[in-house]
Amino acid sequence: MAKKIESVFTPENPREKKTLSKDETVQDHPKVSGTPNYERISASQEFQSLKSKKRKFILPVSIFFLLCYITLPALTSYTTVLNTNAFGDVAWVWIYAIALFIMTWVLCMIYVSKANGYDRDADEIFEKEKAGGYE
Repeated sequence: MAKKIESVFTPENPREKKTLSKDETVQDHPKVSGTPNYERISASQEFQSLKSKKRKFILPVSIFFLLCYITLPALTSYTTVLNTNAFGDVAWVWIYAIALFIMTWVLCMIYVSKANGYDRDADEIFEKEKAGGYE
């Protein structure tokens, strides 16, 4: 006889718990299936491709971001390049600092759009696993 449990995770949303009734067993519940085969998924070509795409985006963007932010204190501490006025009484350091805020927002928007694509790819991988593609 099947062992009764009090709560199980639903495959649609792994973070959402579904409480079973006292008479309901795991085998009786239609939404409960086996756990995904993570070893086979991680060895698949699709998953490796997804990891590679993420790495090719995140690494250069992170390096660009850090270099831009590190450049401001380096230029203001060791040079006088940004001390000259760009127009009126506004120095180049203020323009550079405002540009950093704009760059941060732009990079965040780009990352969110890329991350949505990565999520779609990951969902396709899990759908293939659910269909038995990695058996």
